[in-house]
Amino acid sequence: MTYALDTNIVIHYLRNEPNVREHFNKTILRGDNIVIPKIAHYEIRRGFRIQGAPNKEKLYDELIGITGYCAIAEPDGNCWERAEQVYADLYHKRFTVGELDILIAALCLENDFVLVTSNVKDFENIEGLNVENWTE
Repeated sequence: MTYALDTNIVIHYLRNEPNVREHFNKTILRGDNIVIPKIAHYEIRRGFRIQGAPNKEKLYDELIGITGYCAIAEPDGNCWERAEQVYADLYHKRFTVGELDILIAALCLENDFVLVTSNVKDFENIEGLNVENWTE
């Protein structure tokens, strides 16, 4: 199984929050995969530029680089088409979800990833999306 970490879960991880770290470690020990969607990667790196948080940036770089525990998952053409459909479905149901969240959801749907987020409410109206909250 592959778990895709939303931006907020990576932030919880970098803050060394016990529940997130425990889920992360169990996932690695089970031999499951963890990815960070390229969109979340962008949001995380953008935050480092704004906040100037070199210690957290170093920890993040180790997480995706040296340790190799987290690969960056790039959206392909199918993801963009899926995002268009997700957006249209939500629009017709009169639900609003942020554009970046729709792209993350589409990546997960296209690749059968489990989306790990603490913002479950943001994703609950996206049909077929498997979501877990590692902060609980």
